[in-house]
Amino acid sequence: MANNITDDTIEYVSTLAKLDLNGEERERAMLDMSRMLDYIDKLNELDTTGVEPVSHVFPLQNVFREDEVTNGDGSGDTLKNAPEEKENMFVAPRTVE
Repeated sequence: MANNITDDTIEYVSTLAKLDLNGEERERAMLDMSRMLDYIDKLNELDTTGVEPVSHVFPLQNVFREDEVTNGDGSGDTLKNAPEEKENMFVAPRTVE
């Protein structure tokens, strides 16, 4: 099937993707995009009557659990390395005035 991928389409897509394509890259992108659309057209020819839509190939289920702290926050050990601390926080020199 013929998909009409034009230079304008490639320009638009490359602008959205923030790509600066040279002439060879534009031709390659046009060919790749055309092939992708041809493949999608081919997939659309499949008879999917009676096929239930799925969002995942494998069955998924949520496993809920209570959040439990297992290793603590370690802030006491971390603050031992601080040259200066105040109220359980690092004291750092002011960088913006």
